[in-house]
Amino acid sequence: MAITKDTIGVGFVGAGDISVLHAAAVKKCPGARLAGLWNRNQERATQRAAEFGCKNFKTPEELVADPAVDAVFVLTNLETHLEYTELALKAGKHVLVEKPVGVTVGEIGRMRDAAAAKNLVCMPGHNYIYESGMMRTRELVENGDLGKITSAYVMYNIHHPEEVAKRYPGVVRQILTHHSYILLYLVGRPVELCAMKATLHYQEYTEEDIAMVQMRLANGALAHFCASFAADDHAADPWTVMVKVIGTAGSTRYSYRDHVEIKPGLVHSQTYTAYQGSITNEVRYFLVDCLRMGQKPLSTLDDAITAQQMIEAAEASIRDGKVVKL
Repeated sequence: MAITKDTIGVGFVGAGDISVLHAAAVKKCPGARLAGLWNRNQERATQRAAEFGCKNFKTPEELVADPAVDAVFVLTNLETHLEYTELALKAGKHVLVEKPVGVTVGEIGRMRDAAAAKNLVCMPGHNYIYESGMMRTRELVENGDLGKITSAYVMYNIHHPEEVAKRYPGVVRQILTHHSYILLYLVGRPVELCAMKATLHYQEYTEEDIAMVQMRLANGALAHFCASFAADDHAADPWTVMVKVIGTAGSTRYSYRDHVEIKPGLVHSQTYTAYQGSITNEVRYFLVDCLRMGQKPLSTLDDAITAQQMIEAAEASIRDGKVVKL
């Protein structure tokens, strides 16, 4: 159901830190504008609406009912994603829902089914795969230019202070979701995995600040995930955010460290320009390629379900201390 009106109106449900990146992305997107936002904390909502130059809606119901809003970005905490996604879809709005998409596989399945029933786009916020380097890697893998894939690595090492980490449900849920959909997009799903986690530097927060996962892919190749809030990597070629795919005939690399601004980010000590860039690419693809041109997302809610299955398998492996088959 392509949108043909001159300007696509966007509404934000949620006005936390991530909304700043999405607002910048909408501003750069041709033929789109931020019509308004709603946030549970109205002091924050008033501040953000003034910053973004948009309307502050009194309730989420008022936002999704406004005919000026064609697409809703669900940017709230994980536990409310299903509620607000279903609210927007019921009102006939297309939805971009931030990751992690849902608390369970069942929740994501409900979003998928609700969108299909209304013939609407509901796209998961899998931002990294909209980077050109990721797309090129997938193309090389699919064409066989890297030969037989032997290994894949997705690394994340960015220190988060305890007061920041408390906003999130631990690195398994918050960060390994990124790793999971990246692996799915580039080389496919694993057939088995094992995982471990630890809490190394928090004093009161009980969730993990580092986790690692080892996986076997269908072709026998191995993959490794690391997600860490515990420490930055200050080595010569730091694994701040690093993605590698290695094959018998070639290899690829994607790194945050190729674009760094020496100024604080929203929650990081430095600004990793690629993160804003990936959000900008994702938003443009959603609004232009999907809603205007009728293309499918590069990562769907079915992919989000598989990524969630990987997260739940990692949690089961940590809990039971065993290899889990997928």
